[in-house]
This record gives sequence, C-alpha cells and structure tokens, in this order.
Amino acid sequence: MKNYLIKGAQLPGGQVRDLLLEGGAIVQVAAKLTPEAGVKVLDAGGLVVLPGLVDLHTHLREPGREDAETVRTGSRAAAAGGFTAVHAMANTFPVADTAGVVEQVWRLGKDAGYVDVHPVGAVSVGLAGEKLAELAAMAASAARVRVFSDDGKCVADPVLMRRALEYVKGIDGVVAQHAQEPRLTENAQMHEGVVSADVGLAGWPAVAEESIVARDVLLAEHVGSRLHVCHVSTAGSVEIIRWAKGRGIRVTAEVTPHHLLLTDETARTYNPVYKVNPPLRSAADVAAVRAALADGTIDIVATDHAPHPREDKDCEWAAAAFGMTGLETALPIVHELMVETGLLGWEDVARVLSVAPSAIGRVEDQGRPIEAGEPANLTLFDPSARWTVEPGDMETASGNTPVAGRELHGRTVATFLHGKPTVLDGKVVG
Repeated sequence: MKNYLIKGAQLPGGQVRDLLLEGGAIVQVAAKLTPEAGVKVLDAGGLVVLPGLVDLHTHLREPGREDAETVRTGSRAAAAGGFTAVHAMANTFPVADTAGVVEQVWRLGKDAGYVDVHPVGAVSVGLAGEKLAELAAMAASAARVRVFSDDGKCVADPVLMRRALEYVKGIDGVVAQHAQEPRLTENAQMHEGVVSADVGLAGWPAVAEESIVARDVLLAEHVGSRLHVCHVSTAGSVEIIRWAKGRGIRVTAEVTPHHLLLTDETARTYNPVYKVNPPLRSAADVAAVRAALADGTIDIVATDHAPHPREDKDCEWAAAAFGMTGLETALPIVHELMVETGLLGWEDVARVLSVAPSAIGRVEDQGRPIEAGEPANLTLFDPSARWTVEPGDMETASGNTPVAGRELHGRTVATFLHGKPTVLDGKVVG
C-alpha cells in the first residue's frame, strides 16, 4: 500500500494542515510535513478534508435487480460522492431477512472494495409486515447487522413494531422506520396540496407520515429502545421529533438531499424522475427540514439512493417507480444549500454526513476524528468547483437523477478508504 501526504487541506474546524497516511491510518497531522522518499504527495490547497462520508440509507439492488444497480456500481457511485461506507437496504430479491442474504451483500461489498458495505436487515420476513425476521441471526453474522428496516414499506402493525423495538434492545440495534400509513396513501402519487389538485394526481397527505412518526416515538419511549425515522419530509414530522427529543426519547432522524432541495412544484412537469417516496413536499416543508437539520432536530443527511432501470422511469407518471439516485450529488447539494447559506459549517457537515450516521449505525471505524492514530477514511472536497450533472457520466448504473443538467457547487476530488485511494483527481480508481 502506498503512503500519501496530503498537503494544505482545510480541516472541518478551519485549520490548514498536512496529513500523512500510512498503512491505512493517519499517522501525522501537522502544520507542515516534509515528504519522504516513496510518499505520494497530493496538493490539497483550497480543499476541505472531511471524515469519509457514511450513508445510512442506500439501495444497491443486488441481489435480484442488477438491471438497476449492483453492489459494485453502487459502491463506485458512493466513492465518487465521497462516501467510505454505506448501509444497503433490505428490499432486494430475495429480501435481506436472513443471515445468508446479509452476508452475501457484505461479501459483495468486500470484493468490490470501494466502500464498506453494511447490510440493513429486514424487520419482517419478506417485508410482509407479519412476522419478525431473524434479527439476532443477522446481528451475529459476519455482516454484524445493527440497523433493521422494511424500507420501501412501513412496519404498519403497531404490535410488530413494538416487538421489533423490544428485540433490537438486546443487540444494540435500531429500527429505521419508513413512516407511511398505508391506508392513507393508497394509489397516492405526490404530495397532497394545491399542486396535486392542479395537475390531477392523487394526493399523499402529510399526516400519513406524521401519524406513524407520532405512534413510533411513543412506542420507542414505552419500550426504551432506539428508533430512527427515515427520509423525514414534513414540517409536522419535524415538530413531533423535536417534541420527542425534548422528552428524552431515543429517536434520530434523517433528511434526504432531494427533500432539502426540491418541492412538489416539480410535478407540474409530469416528469417521473421527480416521483419519490415520500413525495417532494411544499416549500414550507422544505424550509422546515432545512431548519431542523441546522438546529439538530434532524440528525443526519442520508441519500435514499434509489436507482431504477430506464424503462421504470421513462413512462407515464402513474406507472413509474418511486425513487431517485443521490450518492454522487449529496455533498454538493448539502454544500450549496446548507454551507453557502450559513446554516451549517464544515464541522456540522462532518457531523451530519459522517459522525452521526456512523454512531447511529454502530460503525466503529468510520466517522472518526481527523487525528493521528485514526483510520484513514477521508474525503477531499473542492468547494469552488462547478460542474453540470450529466447522467451518462455518472458511476451509478441508473440515470434517474433529479438534478440532471443542473450546475452543482463543489465536487469530491479524492476519497480514501482505509488509506487506499478509491477516488483521485475526481475519478474513481480502478
């Protein structure tokens, strides 16, 4: 393994430092380091160095939907976006509801070698919402699963949800809930509001999310367990989570880049690339989730990277699949919306995109301080870069990005996974 000297990078706290990487670790951090023979020097002047990004919510589609994404292509996309670890959701075919399937996904991630892939285990067998999956077996497997979710579907049965919360207490796990009351969203196509009425698409009321969030924070309080709320999208959900945290309930929450950026006004185009679950909400909801991320009510940004083959999106809205890609564009969107506007500093970005998701997922060697003796999982980001998103140039196998043709602010220049570069000069290595 080569040794690397990163010269003149800005740490999240603002200090400019040199970093020496050897044997998968950061061995020195100083104002000025002199390169020794055999050390590759990277000029990081003007770049921000962050702990490698960690995504708590990624769909890699393998096994079963390799036409949309594979662990390898999704891992390359993650590395290109500055991620060093991702949590792969369980809604694969077969469902990741046994130790055998989660170990398969984990080993595929190891073989690809671009990011650490941490499988998420299903809460219920087959995502059917009827019977608990093998939570303990998945936790004890080589994949060491600690996050459990039926994402794509809600754990709608309150008894099953209670049992899942009780069960994960004993394995230091967390249930990540897709908050969607199914009876309130039958045939729903987009956010219920003025725009849905104007364009004639069936509305998806905010209360469908908020009612499940309210129920589940109370269940988490009753059980004394950890709850994570996936892809928060409404102002009402924000207020419930804020109230729950004020009571000391062990709840964390995430927001996606697309829910920070886009509103339901996009549906006026009838372009199915904007069809997503939960739906893009009103401008007031977008303002609320931005403010909640800034004040810490929402703990993390997670991509909900949801690739689809072209035929699943290149059709009429009602027939199109829900979901958007996001791994390669998440950090620039957070930079533009939250850092350039003064809502977050770089230390906050490190927290919401690395430190906090690592803690929620119980990933011990990610999200670490940028200090000597720590693992060399790092991202170098150029905040001054400007680039236009071209789906054909992306690493993901699918082109359903909602920011195609948009100029983004900032770009990942390099990514290091355990001291090995997976991205250099903005290109994936290998």
